[in-house]
Amino acid sequence: MRRRDFIKLGAAIGATATLPPLSSASAQGKAVFKASDVQPAGYPTVAAVESLGKKLEAATNGRLSLQMYPSAQLGGEKETIEQTQIGAIQMLRVSAGALGPIIDDVNVVNMPFLFKNIAHSEKMMDGDLGQELLDRISANASAGLVALCWMNSGARSIYNSKKPVKTIDDIKGLKIRVIGNPIFIEMMNALGGNGVAMGYDQVFSALQTGVIDGAENNPPSYVFSNHYTAAKYYSLTEHLVIPEVLAFSKKAWATLSADDQALMKKLAREAQMEERERWYKYEKEAMDKAKAAGCEIIEIADKTPFQNAVKPVWDKYGPKYQDMIKRIQGIA
Repeated sequence: MRRRDFIKLGAAIGATATLPPLSSASAQGKAVFKASDVQPAGYPTVAAVESLGKKLEAATNGRLSLQMYPSAQLGGEKETIEQTQIGAIQMLRVSAGALGPIIDDVNVVNMPFLFKNIAHSEKMMDGDLGQELLDRISANASAGLVALCWMNSGARSIYNSKKPVKTIDDIKGLKIRVIGNPIFIEMMNALGGNGVAMGYDQVFSALQTGVIDGAENNPPSYVFSNHYTAAKYYSLTEHLVIPEVLAFSKKAWATLSADDQALMKKLAREAQMEERERWYKYEKEAMDKAKAAGCEIIEIADKTPFQNAVKPVWDKYGPKYQDMIKRIQGIA
């Protein structure tokens, strides 16, 4: 067994071993919920969930509290989704990109160039349509998750170690990591690159060793996971705006009273707004740090060739989500 696999297995066993039996957790019992995030301490999603935990503990006089495990301590996104489904982790911040293969309805927000801009995506998250999508996640019987709220993750752009990507032709032949979702693999291939599905926790070492030439993500992920030290060229393709989802284990949710569930939803909504405020500051800090380190930030004046190139992805997946896409595009 590889050391990485052994560490992940140990984390999963440890998470399960230290969890109080769900049957013994009642509305009156004291419970410490494990919260997981692949992002590092201080990241907006991590900080917002930690803030939620403090409010939860104060509101319940210490009866309910959260213990945050950032930096993929309990595993990558795939592993932690699985642990949340079985109840070994109670709260999880995860990309909608990683949820798409599990809950097909979510894939509508994973379509390239779906949102006009970040403000457009925020209107979707904050409105009736955003709540409807969250409800679909919660209603999915096999997913085992309760979707509490959305969180911002900005726009994703391409970065690499080889050359500046100024036009779509520059992507040709580059091995670019994407989230393990068929839509993203086919999107990157349509753009002319070689889409490589890989866990977020593996990207930095893969960049260092040349297993991949680059990846695509938002500025904070690019910088604060140190990817910028190995991939100096960051091109603002902004091809995806993928919201984050804060989810709770359905098994653990069933142990909460109706009042506690309502409290959790209220605090999650507050966390959604708090994370957004933190996000914009963090995004600016990331870009400033990348520029100071000598990274080349490339503006893409005309994104039309990129949008045209992903038409095969829209032709294949778009009809399935046609009604929802129309509603999203119709948000003023």
